[in-house]
Amino acid sequence: MTQETTMSTEAVRPRHDEHRITVLGAGTMGAGITSLALVHGVPVTLVDVDEAALDRARARVDHQTRVAHLMGAVPEGVAPGRLSTTTSLSSVSEATIVIEAITERFDLKAALLTDVGSRTKPGTALVTNTSSIPVDDLAAYPPRPEDLVGAHFMNPPYLIRAVEVVRGPRTAPRTLDALYELLDALRRESVVVADAPGFVTSRLLHPMINDAARVVQEGVANVEDVDALMVGCLGHRTGPLRTADMIGLDNLVDSLRVLHERTGDERCRPCDLLLAKVGAGDLGRKSGRGFFTYERTEQLS
Repeated sequence: MTQETTMSTEAVRPRHDEHRITVLGAGTMGAGITSLALVHGVPVTLVDVDEAALDRARARVDHQTRVAHLMGAVPEGVAPGRLSTTTSLSSVSEATIVIEAITERFDLKAALLTDVGSRTKPGTALVTNTSSIPVDDLAAYPPRPEDLVGAHFMNPPYLIRAVEVVRGPRTAPRTLDALYELLDALRRESVVVADAPGFVTSRLLHPMINDAARVVQEGVANVEDVDALMVGCLGHRTGPLRTADMIGLDNLVDSLRVLHERTGDERCRPCDLLLAKVGAGDLGRKSGRGFFTYERTEQLS
């Protein structure tokens, strides 16, 4: 089933060199990356196996594009991109770049990249938005490993300008160049790092969030006080536990498990409080409750 939505009544400016992005996964990050592209005039096909997830994503994208305008995050004079949503992978054959943004599970990512890599034209950049899995581990699965590169967007992508770019040992220079060109069109800043579990951001941030949850679990302080101290004393922008809710506690747990398996660092073993919240369905903003409780509009942000 395919549904097409134009984000504005204005015509999308035709360009012979226009990017055509396919985003795989209609969750929090997939919708955020889609919103970022659309407000910069880049058309997107958003793919998910679940039509209900696509329905939620369309609502989220609509909300996020309005927030981007209110926050002054939309370039002037750029007609919005066109959004198409579908449950079929057929669009990847015509994409200029494919961005994988599904859940942080190695088996699912490997299977998807195998399938997608067999459908794309040679030289089409495959971008994984993994937060913790080494790019070269995933590169063993698509038929052309040189086409795979990492781009770890931060949430919300339409407001955060820096993107952690991960060049795997087998990533071709042309693949990296294609990603640079896209990020430049999206007015993002590329920060290139070496391939390793968790790269830089997750390797530093996720164990720290786990420690913050453990402090709450042990009764040292409550959720509000942990975040207040981290913001007020140490300058953390939002607080580690509110950040965890933004990431998604299920995604955080999956990432921590990857880090623990690949590094052996006990700080990366998900603490009991995180596991209990995920087990109860308290996943953060996207579910309306995590460490904090959220209104409907906050869930869409």
